[in-house]
Amino acid sequence: MSTSPGAPVLALTTGEPAGIGPELVLRLVMEERLPGRIVAVGDPRLLAERAAALGLGIVLHELAPGEAMPQARPGVLPVWPVALRRPSHPGKLDVANAGYVLETLDVAIDACRRGQAGGMVTAPLHKGVILDAGHTGFRGHTEYLRDACGVEEVVMMLATDSALHAREPGWRGSPALRVALATTHLPLREVADAIIATSLERVLRILHADLARWFGISTPRIAVCGLNPHAGEGGHLGREELEVISPCLAQLRREGLALDGPLPADTLFTPRHLAGIDAVLAMYHDQGLAVLKYAGFGRAANVTLGLPIVRTSVDHGTALDLAGRGVADASSLRIAVALAADMARRGAAAL
Repeated sequence: MSTSPGAPVLALTTGEPAGIGPELVLRLVMEERLPGRIVAVGDPRLLAERAAALGLGIVLHELAPGEAMPQARPGVLPVWPVALRRPSHPGKLDVANAGYVLETLDVAIDACRRGQAGGMVTAPLHKGVILDAGHTGFRGHTEYLRDACGVEEVVMMLATDSALHAREPGWRGSPALRVALATTHLPLREVADAIIATSLERVLRILHADLARWFGISTPRIAVCGLNPHAGEGGHLGREELEVISPCLAQLRREGLALDGPLPADTLFTPRHLAGIDAVLAMYHDQGLAVLKYAGFGRAANVTLGLPIVRTSVDHGTALDLAGRGVADASSLRIAVALAADMARRGAAAL
């Protein structure tokens, strides 16, 4: 692995220890060139065991608090150590290690807030095992980061790999697709009640501001999905569009935000409607992410907007059935690292 000397340091949490996260981190470090200087946050013994099982000749470099990052070299992985609560085995969840997973997040968040890392990238965790361990308020990375950073609202957005390059001169690849969510990890029956004007306004302001701040899009154009089929069909299929979404968009348009919608979600994700669009705001999780993952699963990354720090993640889960078999694909983690590095450079340049 080699990186440019000025590349940002990225804290990379290794995720659920029984899943594919640790081995994805190890595979990534074996690659010739990465856009950021990675420091893993996890248990060094776990990483050493997984590297040996996969036949990867990786040297782990444990860093003491405050110790400077070593020069990036192929096959060398710096680690901020966090100890497992109990030995972990591929594919076998253990509630004893739920606290370990949360501690890795805390270490990475603290490093970003102290300026020791320019951003954080997260391998997948398992929400169920964290809830089963008694952390009953846990809803996911996104909400945990919101609370840890003390902000009122964050926005979950996924972006395909093309979003890194689509505005580059001469780019001829697939169109960029960025999909943000008005609500995140909610049961479907709770979604309509969660679509309220104050929250929707905050989400759109964050999305608009962070497309400029982190992605360099000075005047972003955002397409907004309706909640109901056919965007409510003039009130015949639901009134959220008439009573909440449309008035909110009208107010923000008067302030200069470029917003299209509310548009029927079943036709918005077509080339004609996406032309010139920088991001889509979906009203709920599967409305937007099913489309994005069909278009680019394994070639997309998750971004948390609205934070004072950079955070990206993979577009997939822990894949317990693949853990330890040496077949997991690190493509999404690679994109998450590249996106975090790009965002960190933009953020530093804006200071």
